[in-house]
Amino acid sequence: MAEQKAKDFSDTTISRDQTVDGDHGRIETRTTTVIHDVAWLQERHNRPGLKAAVVVESTRETGDKIERETRFYITSLILLASLLGPIVRSHWTIENGLHWVMEMVFRDDECRVRTDHAPANFTTIKHMAYNMIRRAPGKDLVRLKRKVAAWDDDFLASLIGA
Repeated sequence: MAEQKAKDFSDTTISRDQTVDGDHGRIETRTTTVIHDVAWLQERHNRPGLKAAVVVESTRETGDKIERETRFYITSLILLASLLGPIVRSHWTIENGLHWVMEMVFRDDECRVRTDHAPANFTTIKHMAYNMIRRAPGKDLVRLKRKVAAWDDDFLASLIGA
């Protein structure tokens, strides 16, 4: 990818899209470049289903501070940058949202389970619990529903049986 970027993608087929978002006192510019001709990458890393490589370069301006970040992805999708950029962004919105919920509801970062398969098993159980609590009727917060499940055996049974 670095080689292609250094050549400004001159010997490959690309599509490029740029978005600018301004929110909460910051301006973020994201440039998505999709490399559609990935034969050079397949030669080196035989990846079944590989159809494109993606480079997302973002610049975040907050006051006088400027932060730059470059992220690389591979995909089996055949899409233009204008369509693939929002997909990449929405994936991370979901991922970050789930991490936030798991931290706030289950205090994931404080968990001291660290040996063998226990961390993966414990995470799976917490995700199952979260999904059961989330599906429960009512508009209460997930954290409150979790507490009610601990206090009320009938509510807990309704979660498990639902």
